Amino acid sequence: MTSPAPVLLDVSDAVATITLNRPEAMNGLDVATKDLLLETVRRVADDPAVRCVVLTGSGRAFCVGQDLKEHLAGLTGEADVPLSDTVEKHYNPIMLALSTMAKPVIAAVNGVAAGAGASLAFAADFRILVDTAGYNTSFAGVALSCDTGSSWTLPRLVGRAKAMELLYFPRTVSATEALELGLATQVVPEAELAATVGQLAARLAAGPTVAFGSIRQAVAYAASHPLEESLAFEAEKMALTGGTEDHLAAVTAFMAKAKPAFQGR
Repeated sequence: MTSPAPVLLDVSDAVATITLNRPEAMNGLDVATKDLLLETVRRVADDPAVRCVVLTGSGRAFCVGQDLKEHLAGLTGEADVPLSDTVEKHYNPIMLALSTMAKPVIAAVNGVAAGAGASLAFAADFRILVDTAGYNTSFAGVALSCDTGSSWTLPRLVGRAKAMELLYFPRTVSATEALELGLATQVVPEAELAATVGQLAARLAAGPTVAFGSIRQAVAYAASHPLEESLAFEAEKMALTGGTEDHLAAVTAFMAKAKPAFQGR
């Protein structure tokens, strides 16, 4: 019997839903999962038919991060999976592709998000959490540094002081606290997660995709560049979006007092 794929992809109505699919392991990230996740994220990033991306998990967890069973085998020499290699081969490129794609990303956090799993959620533009979900940075708890971009994303979401506290002293941050800290866009009952995420994804997929992607990239660029360079980058993106079909359609619709229909180009 063939084992189910550890990462599933569904593309419908311009929304790509990527589902981590190892529910028996709380969607822990082993090598096979990381390989397929990277391939899938890159695929949807490059697909012009995809105008919004949703990342979620199957079962009761979003993702608990690194598969420690496989990692322990690497530490004891039973398997050739050194952690430093997987950071450079898997986590860094996954984070880069997820964070820099020129289209909106939603994390549908259906359960616990820990370690690299929490970092994946932090990389999204919107995080919709079920009320029973929670975050745990986990890294220092197993005597590791942080990875998957959490050193970059977490301070920008909650501020440096709170980020250092959460990284130094890992604990479960409830959905309610996550909302207060800015780590959740919205918290909903489990029964409402699919509908809430679906509505947001549909709204984003029907929007001006090039403009959304440009805004996403401009905000990321400005986070690590001085004002003068950020203004120059804004000018580049304004030139790009000013030449799109969507911009012309929006201005034409405005003049006609009508609602524009965006095509994502």
